[in-house]
Amino acid sequence: MDSNPFVQKMLGYGTQAMDLALGWLTSPAAWSQFALLVVAYVLAIYVSRRLTRTLSGVLTPEEGAAGLVATTRRFVLQFLPLLMPLLAYAFTAVGEQVVRSLFDSGAVIAFGKRIFLFLAARILVKQIVTDSFLKLLGKFILIPIAALYALGLLDTATVALTEFRINIGNISFSIMSLVRGVIAGSLLFWLGRWSNDQSASMIGKQEELRPATRQLAVKAVEIVIFGAAFLLLMNIMGINLASLAVLGGAIGVGLGFGLQKIASNFISGVILLLEGQATVGDFVELDGGEAGTIVKMTARAIILETYDGRWIVVPNEDFIVTRVVNYSDQGSANRYEAAFSVSYNTDINTVPAIVEAAVQSHPDVLLKPYPADCELRGFGDSGIDFSVEFWVNGIDDGRHKYTSDVLFRIWNALKDNDIEIPYPHRVIEFKGEMPK
Repeated sequence: MDSNPFVQKMLGYGTQAMDLALGWLTSPAAWSQFALLVVAYVLAIYVSRRLTRTLSGVLTPEEGAAGLVATTRRFVLQFLPLLMPLLAYAFTAVGEQVVRSLFDSGAVIAFGKRIFLFLAARILVKQIVTDSFLKLLGKFILIPIAALYALGLLDTATVALTEFRINIGNISFSIMSLVRGVIAGSLLFWLGRWSNDQSASMIGKQEELRPATRQLAVKAVEIVIFGAAFLLLMNIMGINLASLAVLGGAIGVGLGFGLQKIASNFISGVILLLEGQATVGDFVELDGGEAGTIVKMTARAIILETYDGRWIVVPNEDFIVTRVVNYSDQGSANRYEAAFSVSYNTDINTVPAIVEAAVQSHPDVLLKPYPADCELRGFGDSGIDFSVEFWVNGIDDGRHKYTSDVLFRIWNALKDNDIEIPYPHRVIEFKGEMPK
């Protein structure tokens, strides 16, 4: 075990640390630097508490305040816990100049400065960062790096990781490049996700654009952001993009065989967004029987929400290759009918005017393209059959029950005018003598 080079190197570092600690304990210059660190720490606590109270009173916005200024104030308030370690670092840096001029040594105080930076990194991760992904990165990447820097081992660790290389065929890379790629990739794609969410929110507020155009703009921005993040990551990791030609060819073959459905759905989604024949909010019905309101359009599929609260995921290709009925719940008028009957004793010439006035009084019934129209449909077994046609914006289901409301109005109007709504009548004939 003692002959292991790694163990020997670690034992050497331990011996150096022990010698350094003994040297600090027996050096007057080291003790003066320790005293300066304590003074800087205590002074930083005192000043940070005073500044925190003052800045909190100045920066705290009124309750319920909104806008850019209020948002900026709340953002700055989050960083107040960093005042103490940063002030301690600043005070120590000022005292360092004095100590170096007196003792021509500053190793202890430099170590203290790095400790204060480590405390700042720890406070940042534990108290300030709220995003779960960033907190995870800070816990397993930022804090270990800050700890290595505080102990003065960051350069040594960097050299060791750079020298340790992994060979896979003709590809050779160091552990350091892999670590750098993981860190950069995580930050870039988190930043890409955040930028995409912000741009999608901004585009969604542009009411002058059609919903399909907004969806297309969101998808285009998403492709640009993550494409740029990928290219930048390749550059950071030092990977030549020309070497990805083989990978691109393999992806092309995969698209031609196993991924052709995914490619077809993606292209179909782009076509749907460009044409705008179906967009978020429309009520559609497909040949396969799927029907519902479009609540989301993704790169692969369209999500329909039925009136019983279920979500149906329909591939984009189905909207291209099959027949789709779009009832267009976004401002398109639809016609419905409500059937009813009246008694044969009724003067049917008065019925259309009474029923049309009652139906047209409904607040959602339109005058255009046509007003309510009551038509005679036939002479039934028990009564005279009528039907009234009316136009409304939207679908007669879900939260809207247009036909039900119209039938209520027809019933009340007929009752108010003493018009009888018949019920079935049957005439029974007895041949021969009437039974007793």
